Amino acid sequence: MNERILIIEDDQQILKLLQRGLAYEGYTVDTATDGRMGLILARDHTPDLVILDWMLPGMDGLEVCHRLRTGGSIPILMLTAKDTVQDRIQGLDAGADDYMIKPFNLDELLARVRSLLRRVKRIEPETNKILSGGDFFIDLDSRLVTVRGKEIRLTPKEYDLLVFFMRNPGKVLTQRTLLSGIWGVDYTSQPEYLRVFVNQLRKKIEPDPLKPQYILTDPWIGYRFKPCS
Repeated sequence: MNERILIIEDDQQILKLLQRGLAYEGYTVDTATDGRMGLILARDHTPDLVILDWMLPGMDGLEVCHRLRTGGSIPILMLTAKDTVQDRIQGLDAGADDYMIKPFNLDELLARVRSLLRRVKRIEPETNKILSGGDFFIDLDSRLVTVRGKEIRLTPKEYDLLVFFMRNPGKVLTQRTLLSGIWGVDYTSQPEYLRVFVNQLRKKIEPDPLKPQYILTDPWIGYRFKPCS
């Protein structure tokens, strides 16, 4: 294992716990105790994943998350004591791929890290490297996404969600099905994850996100993907 993980956390006890736990699992670990230093390390060392505290001195975690997301598609796990549903939505809206509440279980955190890394590096079967239909084209090897001939940059979770939709065109997909398929069975009671990422995806692929043509809502059930505008 040679994945590099950046921890941006100002609590020294939590920082040391995470550093030891991740290093024991074989990851290369970089650490920063404030947002600006975290952004510098992310620029210089290109981590495979970032664990990010929200309440940092100076630049807070939401701003760091926005800037990381603007610069690329690194998976981001937000780790924070802010635990309301609205807090989760705000963190996910900022660009986080996952959201975990303090105090946390280290084994669960390590499992979420593995899950995020697997989804980014997942190798597709040799016989199915291209997904295409209607206005959409996805090269699964390069993770290149084009919509109406224009390349679209997606975060890892936005990409996973679009791939799931592309593999199930026209089907009514329940919230539970989507949450389980994208985040895992532990997330089926957290519909705010799905609402946030559907809204983010619509902003990037729909001609008018307020009048979606591709990702259609089936009230009280879930969503249906229509690849032709």
